[in-house]
Amino acid sequence: MPRTWKFATCARRAVAALVVVLVAGCSSKQARQTTATTPFVQTSVATFGTVTPRNTLAGVIAPFQNVAIQSSLTEPAMSVNVQEGDRVSKGEVLAQLDTSDLAASLEADLATASSDAANTSHNVYQGNLNIAQGVDSLRGAQSAVRQAEANLQRDNTDLARDRQLVNNGYISEQQVAQQETTVRDDEQTLRSAQASLAGAQSAVSANGSLSSEGLQSSTVAQARATEQVALAQAQQQRVQIAKATIVSPIDGVVVNRNLNPGEYPGNRQLFTLQQVDPIYAILRGSSSQVASIQPGARATVVTSDVKRNRKVGRVVGVLNQIAPGSTDFEVKVQIANSDQRLRPGTVVEGTIAAQPISGLRIPATAFTDDNHTSVLVVGDDNTVKTVHVSELGSDGSTSVVAGIAPSARVVSDGQTSVGDGERVSVR
Repeated sequence: MPRTWKFATCARRAVAALVVVLVAGCSSKQARQTTATTPFVQTSVATFGTVTPRNTLAGVIAPFQNVAIQSSLTEPAMSVNVQEGDRVSKGEVLAQLDTSDLAASLEADLATASSDAANTSHNVYQGNLNIAQGVDSLRGAQSAVRQAEANLQRDNTDLARDRQLVNNGYISEQQVAQQETTVRDDEQTLRSAQASLAGAQSAVSANGSLSSEGLQSSTVAQARATEQVALAQAQQQRVQIAKATIVSPIDGVVVNRNLNPGEYPGNRQLFTLQQVDPIYAILRGSSSQVASIQPGARATVVTSDVKRNRKVGRVVGVLNQIAPGSTDFEVKVQIANSDQRLRPGTVVEGTIAAQPISGLRIPATAFTDDNHTSVLVVGDDNTVKTVHVSELGSDGSTSVVAGIAPSARVVSDGQTSVGDGERVSVR
């Protein structure tokens, strides 16, 4: 092959290679310019779904029960068994008061009750005797009346016969007069017997029986009532003696002791106990924060100390505003505290799950403002546009909003530097 032709061929190849290099360089430069003018943004597609909103409220730990113990007795303390900070169980003896004078009063009341019981027995026997004597008197009065009636009937018969005989001249007028006197005596005797019978009947009626109303049963009842009064006074002394043993009404911790051996209780508070298992977290929030919180909702409580203790509990109550006219509300969360790591007064932060909300979901980071009212939406031409939305609820990472179309491409980072009308490249 001629050398001239070979040289021409090599020259053409060199020119072609140079053209390729120049074209490649221009393409690379154009690509870099395109990349520089259309920033990349991360997007998320708005899809239908459900989120469980969470409200985070600040608060403090409070005891489940706070019990202040006093004593109505005036007896001095014999012993005090606990110190501040001690854990106590329900029924555990905290202190013992002296009961010497109470025991003496009890013995006196029991002796009085025994005497009253003997008096009751006496009245029962006496009542039975009086009732029996009254019945015997009634029977005797009834017999006397019957005898007087018989005598009167007999003497009236004799008087009628004597009057007939005197008319016929067989007897004298004096005999008739004597018989008339006898009849009048019989009538007086009958009236006296009838009066005695009425008195005996009244006595029997008034006495009655021991099982029904009457004088004797009321006497026995009065004696028994006196006996019961004495027994009641004795029981009262027993109650006072029982109160002298001061016991814990709860499982808890002694946070205050104000009694020493030998001291009289007076009217002061002797002990303060706190039940700390379970325990309450008292969280405070505004009306908008507590509006969706329901009793029974799950709550996670975290302490503000270095260890960041975390406990899970349940909402037991949403209380009305703390002070009239204020906007503060209280949410009570009950928490198991068997390890007693939560102490009353500890500052905590509680996160409470509200009712689930369904709708279009987007990342919680997509909002461009702190009020969560605007997001950036990427159109079909990759142009960014600001859209105003309403946040219906959020769980901290995902929010449900209204105001955008389903399947809209939302810029995941709303705080990016892109703005309305700017073209972007989408990841």
